[in-house]
Amino acid sequence: MELMQGMLPYLGSPRFILLCLAGAVAGLFVGAIPGLSVSMATALLVSITYTWSATDAMAAVMGVYVVGVFSGAVSAILLNIPGAPSSVVTTLDGYPMARRGEAYQALLTATVYSFVGSVFGLLALGLLARPMSAVALRFQPMDYFLLALFGLSTVGGLSGKSYARGLVSALLGVFFALIGLDSVLGTPRLTFGIQSLKAGIPTVPALIGLFGFAELLCALAEDEAETKSGAVQKQRVPLKTLFREFWRSLYYCTIGTLVGALPGAGTPVASVLAYGQARRIVKQPSRPFGEGAVEGIVASESANNACIGGALIPMLTLGVPGDAVTAVLLAVFTVHGLQPGPTFLMSGQDSFCAILAGGLLGSLFLLLLGLLLAPRISRILQIPRRILLPIVAVLCVIGAYACQRRLFDVGLMIFFGLLGYVLRRRGCGVAPLTLGLVLGGMMDANFRRAVSLASTADSPLAALFGRPITLILLALTLVTLVGNLPSVRRRLSKKKE
Repeated sequence: MELMQGMLPYLGSPRFILLCLAGAVAGLFVGAIPGLSVSMATALLVSITYTWSATDAMAAVMGVYVVGVFSGAVSAILLNIPGAPSSVVTTLDGYPMARRGEAYQALLTATVYSFVGSVFGLLALGLLARPMSAVALRFQPMDYFLLALFGLSTVGGLSGKSYARGLVSALLGVFFALIGLDSVLGTPRLTFGIQSLKAGIPTVPALIGLFGFAELLCALAEDEAETKSGAVQKQRVPLKTLFREFWRSLYYCTIGTLVGALPGAGTPVASVLAYGQARRIVKQPSRPFGEGAVEGIVASESANNACIGGALIPMLTLGVPGDAVTAVLLAVFTVHGLQPGPTFLMSGQDSFCAILAGGLLGSLFLLLLGLLLAPRISRILQIPRRILLPIVAVLCVIGAYACQRRLFDVGLMIFFGLLGYVLRRRGCGVAPLTLGLVLGGMMDANFRRAVSLASTADSPLAALFGRPITLILLALTLVTLVGNLPSVRRRLSKKKE
């Protein structure tokens, strides 16, 4: 009740609302353009909002943040190019739906459940910030490693019919993530003497290559001289159909909020775990997962937007960013003289209410912008392929170059595009590889940190695995891996029959 009273002045302020709307519109277009990220847009706002009041800055930043996380799904669905790592899982079912002429339904579903996830995460932030931050403090480096490993163990079946091939693809992504300077020794690792690889494999060019450029190559390799994108049909989606997955989406939102509260885990982990749970609990999807199941979009978009509220919890209560955007948001706080930490919820109550109000307004603008623009944006699929493919190729090059303004990144994008093309032809999924690339650095740093800390203990094994959280995560990982062995799956299917 006290929080609601604190938010009312902001929710009724025309200036606050307009600044949040401006941020939402900027987040929509920035997030939907491949190569431009939400963290990049938020970083630019740091300099723009330097002379603004703290509440004005919070309004604009929260508008960008909330809508920017959702807008990565737009290019993921329409062009098979995820606007952010959090949208990788959305491509698995969103793009097949677009190819079938169901782009409007896919975008509508992504909009509605991104709204549900955003509101859920922000409500959790307001109600559960203190207890959830206490849980997040209990996670040790080994727990973060096992959390990422559990995420990768569930992605083996994300795409492709073979779990083993998906797992190999994920491990290949981890290999690419290890390229660069050693996280402990600081020496070059797997760079093969290439100076530009010392900083590691940048995520954005790899994403654009694996999804956008690989899709372009697959389209060019088709036998038909003129291929057309899925026709956009004017669809009426009944509310009963749209909200059929609502109760399950709350479960995915819970996963997203909890993962977001873990510093460094972020939206890719949340969307992968939620998608894995959807494959487990949805017995009769509208289509097989990976071939246009709307349930897959619900899981991914609910979880990654619920991460927003979760990621703000450690940033506000501990001063530890939950993801890249909240790291930039921490800089906004510093610029305006605010100090997040254990006492922030008491001393910075006004700023906390401004953040919640900005997030809820951003969620409302997400819903309005998505509903108003989805039919118009989806018309991009009516463009003939002979015109659309060159445009996609130019966007791929610009997106890869814009990341760090290096031609080397364009070369990397082409390399990963060729790799993605080969993997698709061989029946291997590129989504597991991408998520391995995203999570590999986190796994490497936390595992080596855990081993280093355990080496000084009397019992290294007990130091590594002697905690309840660690044992639970280890058990979940082993159960997932063993449960997907061909012999075990055959026995389980026989028992079900």
